[in-house]
Amino acid sequence: MKKLYASLFLASSLVLTSLPAYAAGAAGPAMKIDGVTVLSDAKPETKNNRTMVPLRVVSENLGATVNWANSEVTLKSGGMKVTLKPNSGTATKDGQAVALDAKPYVKNDRIYVPLRFIAETFGSKVDYRDGTVTVDTAPLKIDGTSVKALLHEIHMTMGGIVDRINGNANIAAIYRLLEENKGNKVEAPANYSWSFHLVDSGGYYKIGHFDFIDAKEQSLRQYDLYTLFNENSTVLIHDVTADQWFEFSASARDAINQALGLAEQNGFVKEISNTVA
Repeated sequence: MKKLYASLFLASSLVLTSLPAYAAGAAGPAMKIDGVTVLSDAKPETKNNRTMVPLRVVSENLGATVNWANSEVTLKSGGMKVTLKPNSGTATKDGQAVALDAKPYVKNDRIYVPLRFIAETFGSKVDYRDGTVTVDTAPLKIDGTSVKALLHEIHMTMGGIVDRINGNANIAAIYRLLEENKGNKVEAPANYSWSFHLVDSGGYYKIGHFDFIDAKEQSLRQYDLYTLFNENSTVLIHDVTADQWFEFSASARDAINQALGLAEQNGFVKEISNTVA
């Protein structure tokens, strides 16, 4: 996480100290989402011949939010809303009752649900064999082409870092944040650069480059985020593919940083280049 903290400090002074550290070696079956082994201290387990998985770990890695209040769990993803209760064989999805093949239960402050529930809720392909739970989801598509990965690049004072972000939900979440938070169109700044050392007051420096690539490693869509020198709350986005600039919100930038942090925490980020001196 050291390089992540450094990059986020440079980009937005957002410190991700709230992200918990997980023990990768915890006992129990392994869990893979979109081909990546998820790092978590909560492992799948078998109970009464049913494969049970930790709801929050799986759901958040599939782009959903999970809230637990008043002995009820609420799961939201896009426009979908699901509620369930421990020890109840029925859940509610968008107001309709759904029968579960095994009752959810609480263990070590975690809600466990049947693996089939994940498949039915998210439309995912799930399996359990050879001691590994697998969950595979549909990829994001841009102009009809499936996105294989996201390349995220940052520059430091000397050199830069390129990370490869995997996991379809991670990729889709960041893409939506970039696209849906575009504000008014603006002209390109008169003064902008990769490095804040190369801009003066009133200039913009790049805090991140995002390149969505296909299975052949070809670029499908690229974006750059910039922030105003000495004014962390003023952000612009450059849609590189369309060569158009837009206003962008600081809160959306911070949400992207949080999404990147969660992806790294759960093992979906691989460093592919590091030229930092």
